[in-house]
This record gives sequence, structure tokens and C-alpha cells, in this order.
Amino acid sequence: MRGSDERSGSLFSYVDLEARVRADHPLRVIRGLSNTVLGDLSGAFSKLYTDFGRLSIAPEKLLRAMLLQVFYGVRSERHLTDWN
Repeated sequence: MRGSDERSGSLFSYVDLEARVRADHPLRVIRGLSNTVLGDLSGAFSKLYTDFGRLSIAPEKLLRAMLLQVFYGVRSERHLTDWN
């Protein structure tokens, strides 16, 4: 089953995530472009998942994480999750 692509907001932090990144940061532009493209692919992603079973991580979240991994030169997914 396909997981949701919604953000949880302040689940683990008292500071708004949007406040942590300055307004003119280049990743904001890249995020907007990637959200547009991933939104267009949402229907194709939905066709790849069944209607039963355990929820997965949304493919959009995985692809955004992979973009960050490439942009920042993080060598593995494990390092990406441990990266501060």
C-alpha cells in the first residue's frame, strides 16, 4: 500500500521546519520544481501499489531524499538518515 506524502510539521521539533531554511536558499527552488514533477507522476506511482498490506514510505519522499543525497554528496541512505 502506498504511503502518504503529507508532512507532519512539528512532530519532532518545536521550531517550524520552514523557519530553519532561509527564504532565498537554492533548495527552495529545487523543492518547488521537484514537487511539481512528482505531483505529475503521482498517478503513475499509485498504479504501482496494491490496495492492501502495510503502508510504504511514499515514493515522493524517497525521491526527495535521494535528491538531497546527491546534492550534498552523502554516500549512503544510512548516512543520510544520520546526517545533521
